[in-house]
Amino acid sequence: MNPILKRIVTGLVVGAAVIAVVLLAPSRAILPAVACLIALAVVEYAMLLSRKVPLASCAWVGMFLAGTAVVAGGLLSLPAIAARYGDEPCGIFRLGNVMLLYVVAIIKFSDVGGFAFGLGSAKCVKGGNHKMCPSISPGKSWEGLLGSVVFSCIVSCAFVPVTRFAIAKALAFGVAAALLGTAGDLVESKFKRWVGVKDSSTLRITNGMGGILDMLDSLVFAPAILLPFL
Repeated sequence: MNPILKRIVTGLVVGAAVIAVVLLAPSRAILPAVACLIALAVVEYAMLLSRKVPLASCAWVGMFLAGTAVVAGGLLSLPAIAARYGDEPCGIFRLGNVMLLYVVAIIKFSDVGGFAFGLGSAKCVKGGNHKMCPSISPGKSWEGLLGSVVFSCIVSCAFVPVTRFAIAKALAFGVAAALLGTAGDLVESKFKRWVGVKDSSTLRITNGMGGILDMLDSLVFAPAILLPFL
């Protein structure tokens, strides 16, 4: 299968599964589920770090603890979002679950927008793909960043009946989610370039979407920073 098509199909399947899980998960199951994701991400990070720094050396331990704190601290904001809104009904779902989906959606759809606009500008417009920082992430472009902002803002506004945000606040959340998600992606890309790998898939449990860190990188900074303003 064509790599781009494979990535799109895998993304759609994973996206549908994530939506179902986030909406239907019992409130008590969200924290353990996130803890499992953190554990997988930390194992992957440790394996990648060992490519560059001697295992169990002082430098390895220090970098491992620092990276683990960043990943765990960021992702643990996800169950905190669900807990903040709790079990109040929202249609047939719990409001905490729907608000968690909102935050995940505006971040992950920014990834979709970035991919679509970046690929579209490269394929359809001659000279239309202006690289943002090719030494860190060759695929990132300013057109892709625009797509990230557009998609994130559209999704954020679509959730207004639930969030009850003013349109200006919904748009601000969309822009912030896109920028913070991109920042997380770039930080992880810089780490991958440093250790000398194209993607983080050391565990080989994904299908065409890179590794666990590749799938979670945009969620490291954004939810934690957005949480106080929800």
